Amino acid sequence: MTVKDWLGENNQLAQDIWQRKYRHNNESFEEWLDRVSAGDNELRKLIIEKKFLMGGRTLANRGLNNTGSLFNCYSRGYIEDDYYDIMDAAKDIGITFKAQGGQGISLTKLRPKGTPIKTEYYSDGIVPFIKIFNEVTAGTSQGGARKGALMLSIDARHKEAETFIKIKSKEGEIEKANLSLELDDEFMRAVEKYYDTGEVVVLHEKRNYSGHEIEYDVTPIEIFKMLVDNCYDWADPACLFTNKFRNYNLMQFDEDYEIETCNPCGEQPLPKHGACCLSSLNLSEFIVNPYTPQAHLNTADLLSAIDVGIKTLDKLIDENYNRHPLQQQRDMSYNYRNIGLGIFGYATALMKLGFRYGSPEAIEFTDDVFSLIFRRAVLASNELAKEFGPYPKYKEEIFDSDIIKFHFSPDEITKLKEYGLRNCSLVSIAPTGSLATLLGESGGCEPEFALKYTRRTVGMTDGEDAYYDVYCKAAREYMEINNTKELPDYFVGSADISWQSRVLTQAVMQKHVDTAISSTVNMPNSATKDDIAHMYLLAWSSGCKGITMFRDGCKRLGILTTENKKEEEISHKELKRGEIMKCADDLIGKKRKIINGCGSTHVLGFFEPVYGDLVEVFFTKGSLGGCSNYMVGLSRMVSLACRAGVSINDIQDQLNSTGACPSYAIRTATKHDTSKGACCPMAIGNALMDMWKEVQEELGYLEEPKKKKSQKFGERCPECGAVLEHSGGCDICKECGYSHCN
Repeated sequence: MTVKDWLGENNQLAQDIWQRKYRHNNESFEEWLDRVSAGDNELRKLIIEKKFLMGGRTLANRGLNNTGSLFNCYSRGYIEDDYYDIMDAAKDIGITFKAQGGQGISLTKLRPKGTPIKTEYYSDGIVPFIKIFNEVTAGTSQGGARKGALMLSIDARHKEAETFIKIKSKEGEIEKANLSLELDDEFMRAVEKYYDTGEVVVLHEKRNYSGHEIEYDVTPIEIFKMLVDNCYDWADPACLFTNKFRNYNLMQFDEDYEIETCNPCGEQPLPKHGACCLSSLNLSEFIVNPYTPQAHLNTADLLSAIDVGIKTLDKLIDENYNRHPLQQQRDMSYNYRNIGLGIFGYATALMKLGFRYGSPEAIEFTDDVFSLIFRRAVLASNELAKEFGPYPKYKEEIFDSDIIKFHFSPDEITKLKEYGLRNCSLVSIAPTGSLATLLGESGGCEPEFALKYTRRTVGMTDGEDAYYDVYCKAAREYMEINNTKELPDYFVGSADISWQSRVLTQAVMQKHVDTAISSTVNMPNSATKDDIAHMYLLAWSSGCKGITMFRDGCKRLGILTTENKKEEEISHKELKRGEIMKCADDLIGKKRKIINGCGSTHVLGFFEPVYGDLVEVFFTKGSLGGCSNYMVGLSRMVSLACRAGVSINDIQDQLNSTGACPSYAIRTATKHDTSKGACCPMAIGNALMDMWKEVQEELGYLEEPKKKKSQKFGERCPECGAVLEHSGGCDICKECGYSHCN
């Protein structure tokens, strides 16, 4: 078998992902299979059938004599209020990044700004140290492929919670960390009371920092509204509901195991120096007779795959022992044997079954299948414990946990206690951006971002542009099987699904997930701050451990482009002098016909779909429209300026400064032409601005960008330059498969 046989002869995107991210040197597909399956024929078969894939670090590094970890997820936990621990933490995360692992840090124990240090000095607070961690993340190369991945969290009751909430809204300040606000039940009950009754609850805090005790009041609704306001504009920070986050797990009653924070994507709550390896089942491939009334889940195959998945993950713990960059990580991994079996292709599976995402039928299916996954994972770990013994720090109290009692009867628990469990964590739902894109499936538990978009190809037919409809894999398969171009209403993208459905779907899954879920609730541009507030309240009250939101058209992507960069920069990636950004294919097209002194001119403008920035233009003359070569030359130069980062304002200014044309003035006076301007370039510039404003209105942007600023396209993929999509708590590229978090 070749990689083309596996992924499809014409699926160049998937082949490129495999080549760039997972293939080592020039190994063949069969050699790669041998390496990553490590002689396990059951595992090899599941990979070939696209039913199961290990995490990205395992696919890239397993079987190689290198320093790369097989684990994606690590936690440094609480940073102690001690300068030496802070500096040690910076060193530790840098070393972990170098080994290709992501890190999570909680800032909760750091003293706030203005707190005394000894007798005569005062603390500068959390910001200087956040900047240190940010720079370490930005400056560490992971195998030359990407930078580090960092999660920072802090208690919402911390005196500098407001500073933390707003820190990424200052452009260029903090770019390289995901942020999460830790919200406990008492805090959220106070928020809930405000929305129910209007009562404002005040909480009194008393904290001790190296002998210096401080007291202050916290008003939860004020902090919560700051969170909502910032999320509305910047989609940051995410929320961690700490009571559920720290207590609904297998280690609930183990006093020696304290969950302190999570990995960068949020699906792994971990103790200090905790580590976890991930793998995922492709739920879509377990659907039999897809897109027909006979569609159903092949339960037997799924159960068998779960057994293989748990066994594989447990093996990886031993294989990775000497690959952990820190001894503390080796000790924690050895003593607790954390693993995370997850899924992707969930939304695709729903489409194959004929269920609309978030519908009652989908919720019922989700409840059943995730209960099945968790139960089987526990039984598989129990079988491994029978053969190899439980994890070294095993305590029988693991079977007193709420999640075990929810899924197993007393008699079943008694049988499980005979051998215990091989692993202290079992099920996680990661974003799986790269894995899902590789196999053309939906990521994690997310819906499809979009079912269809239009691809424009220049000059395909007699010099005219050609437009092609491009469909997601499930939609394309449905149309081929049923010989139709019409899709049923259960084929939906993220824009078609209410935030209530997204939250309730995640809540149902969380009942059966002992760790956590990485998920982003996509909200329309029209969503209000009250919508966001009630989304968070629903997530907390329904039992989610954490949640991320993203409002379409917010400023989130722009935050990663600083205000003081060169005019030729148009993306997160700094362009060198003379470097020109390539055009994507999924552009928004607009057309204007203007009358000039010589006749007519057709003006076509193409705008990128995230911020609506002008990226390419075509000017063509009518039957009496002047010089054709002049139009071609002008359109090429304007397009070049657009793709070099020159703003629409500057382009209009330049075209408007070209002076007046006598023939144009005569035409305007005699024919009452309505084109704006006094010459052809001026009319073209004004037409482009009109089209730009129209696109801005369609995308929900009402404010014009400031002049003399470089154009903002949103964050671009560092590998191919395409616009990144925010999904599952992470920025992913649908063009090449790059994932910021993986």
